[in-house]
Amino acid sequence: MVFIIPTQLPNPSKVGNQNLQKNRVQNFVDIKRIRVIGGSGGNGCISFLSLWSNEFAGPDGGDGGHGGHVILEASYDVKDLQNVPTVARAECGEKGCNKDCHGKNSNHYIIKVPVGTVIKNSEGKVVGDLSTEGLMFVAARGGAGGRGNHFFMTDTEQAPKICEYGASGENLEYTFEVRSMAHIGLIGFPNAGKSTLLRAISRARPKVAPYPFTTLKPHLGVVQYDDYEQIAVADLPGLIPDSHKNKGLGIQFLKHTERCMALLYIIDVSLPEPWDHLKILQYELSKFNETLIERPQLVVANKIDVPDAEGKIERLKEETDLSVIAVSAKLGTNLLGLLREIKIIYDENKNSNDLSDNKNTF
Repeated sequence: MVFIIPTQLPNPSKVGNQNLQKNRVQNFVDIKRIRVIGGSGGNGCISFLSLWSNEFAGPDGGDGGHGGHVILEASYDVKDLQNVPTVARAECGEKGCNKDCHGKNSNHYIIKVPVGTVIKNSEGKVVGDLSTEGLMFVAARGGAGGRGNHFFMTDTEQAPKICEYGASGENLEYTFEVRSMAHIGLIGFPNAGKSTLLRAISRARPKVAPYPFTTLKPHLGVVQYDDYEQIAVADLPGLIPDSHKNKGLGIQFLKHTERCMALLYIIDVSLPEPWDHLKILQYELSKFNETLIERPQLVVANKIDVPDAEGKIERLKEETDLSVIAVSAKLGTNLLGLLREIKIIYDENKNSNDLSDNKNTF
């Protein structure tokens, strides 16, 4: 079979690479809670200088070094929060020495996070927004180094035998959320074929199984086009009725949709009344966040290879005002047509959405 691609639309470079037999599962981590601990300052030193010509030369204890900060830096080199540690601890400063030798200041612990990372404190308040590359946020400050006994020498106290301990670094908890996850989000009920579709249009290899909720974390795939444009498509966990009431893990799953530029409803047309599933999905999204319904949307009627699918597709088109694309993710039917529609949605909205600033993240 020969597919004729219109010249005005770029052709997807590869639709499903069948040569990749290894099942490489890669989850996209878009939310993570971590603890950050700044380094403690070094202790001051108690020491007295003794020279051959003056055995009472006075105190010469040096100051301790400052502890390192824990700093977050936005970078396009990082795609998600997968490699961000759950506990980040900066190094402590070195203690002071005799002969007025100060301890070494510790190096700062810099953690690279994706551009568009929102930082919330333990109370849920937004305290940082790393919206541009290179922007930094000091998550935990290191402690100051303690003073040596030379600092406490006065006219009345010529030989102080006291010094300061180094201050402890800050110990805080944060929640990181990546505002921009993918350009396109696949939304549907469990076993609607979202993971199979992502495997068919990209090199991503999410788990596929004949039981519900095989996808518990988002999986990200990238569709490459001939014009060197790359569109990130996310396989989101399945939704069920009353997800906006946090039934099951509804709220956690619905949060992923907020980080997608456009939404694709994956509808299983093998079911008796698939148009009811579309209404339920739209209802759950509107109850969770009203602005989600205003985003670009497309209905993908999946599993058209089953009997009596054509009549259900026509009924589905009558029940919704959205465009309906009929495909079979399992057999690869009409996938190129779907990818063309995705490219059109992306071109129309990439400049008017916040994700356009972070397109290099994918």
